[in-house]
Amino acid sequence: MAGNTTIKNKSRWAAGVTPYAQMGYYDADYEPKATDILCAFRLVPQEGVEPIEAAAAVAGESSTATWTVVWTDRLTPYENYQAKCYRVDPVPGSDQHIAYIAYDVDLFEEGSIANLTSSIIGNVFGFKALRSLRLEDMRIPPHYVKTFQGPPHGIVMEREYLNKFGRPLLGATVKPKLGLSARNYGRVVYEALRGGLDFTKDDENINSQPFMRWRDRFLFCMEAVNRAVAATGEIKGHYLNVTAGTIEEMYERADFAKELGSVIVMIDLTVGYTAIQSMAKWARRNGVILHLHRAGHGTYTRQKTHGVNFRVIAKWMRLAGVDHIHAGTVVGKLEGDPNAIRGYYNTLRENKLEADPSQGLYFEQDWASLPATMPVASGGIHAGQMHQLLHYLGEDVVLQFGGGTIGHPDGIAQGATANRVAVEAMIQARNEGRDFLAEGPEILAAAARWSPELRKALEIWKDVTFDFESTDVPDAVPTLTV
Repeated sequence: MAGNTTIKNKSRWAAGVTPYAQMGYYDADYEPKATDILCAFRLVPQEGVEPIEAAAAVAGESSTATWTVVWTDRLTPYENYQAKCYRVDPVPGSDQHIAYIAYDVDLFEEGSIANLTSSIIGNVFGFKALRSLRLEDMRIPPHYVKTFQGPPHGIVMEREYLNKFGRPLLGATVKPKLGLSARNYGRVVYEALRGGLDFTKDDENINSQPFMRWRDRFLFCMEAVNRAVAATGEIKGHYLNVTAGTIEEMYERADFAKELGSVIVMIDLTVGYTAIQSMAKWARRNGVILHLHRAGHGTYTRQKTHGVNFRVIAKWMRLAGVDHIHAGTVVGKLEGDPNAIRGYYNTLRENKLEADPSQGLYFEQDWASLPATMPVASGGIHAGQMHQLLHYLGEDVVLQFGGGTIGHPDGIAQGATANRVAVEAMIQARNEGRDFLAEGPEILAAAARWSPELRKALEIWKDVTFDFESTDVPDAVPTLTV
């Protein structure tokens, strides 16, 4: 590859190996069409490979090209199907470049995340000409957006289903997530819901293990949900994880959850894009909210120079059709930059976005009225951070306090009450025009005078943070965007 970049003015149809840029996969004069799917790739070429040639290779290998001239190109108007790299920008202070590539919408099957991803990330990440490659962002045109159903319900309809308005929704993951019997698992659900939470949930790795088979868990959890509804007069739910080894088993579990009256079911990202879309259609057909746990995403989203940025996963999942997705917390135990996470949340919730380098958004995005996906914040958060959570994440979010509920020294219900009092105190302060970020600790302390549950939570977790010095490569975004 490296030696091939020195070939100049070679005929497109000369036998042998022709550089990708020379075959038409780089065109600095190309003007992206409104119908094009646009991608921004962060790439580091191997030594001796020119950035433009590396970027053209990405465009070629993710669309129509192979390593040598093929005469069958003469049998089709191949230019229409060539992806085109139209700009390559260096990232200051590094050996990285951002390559902007346009794909004609006809390259993709309508309404298929599997086809979209097989095309764009299916082959190029193992390319020898590249030291690393990361898909940073995509612009998905309305013409393609409209071929997907999107979330079965969306934020507005979910709130109407639940009759809960004007505040974040509160949840908790059952802990310990593995090892409890079905009856004891249900006890945790009941205590947390009667204490003031809206939801409890299975975690990503609780499916149907020997210590607790799925049917037993579903029965005891729904008994707990129904008792909590009767005790509080509020609609409650438990995310019953229907993830299984086959889609047929997933349908069986989801159907049983619906028969029991569950308002929500859950799946893991690891079930795959096709299964996610199938379950989204099931959820729409059956009027059940669909929660997605992003299990496994960190294996390819966390590295700053290789893999896929989570904002792209967020876009794919909104297209695929999930009502909820875990999207980061800023202040919890999981990695996340505040500006980047704000970009994730806006990607999931807004109808139209402009390019914004501060949030890592390389392109504008028009969702063409596709329903919004509710972001979920979980992982090392507690009531003492409520003012920060609302400041960074807004109101349309599910705040999940696992240890921050079940670890309360006075019990699970008291932990739930502490979270409910904290969020309602912050919402009241906001409605009064107070700066709840600056005055948050004072607002929470005032509420704690009347709530022993909150007071105990603030006392025990007041110094708990998960701030570590980052050694990651800065997630640099060029300021010039399309």
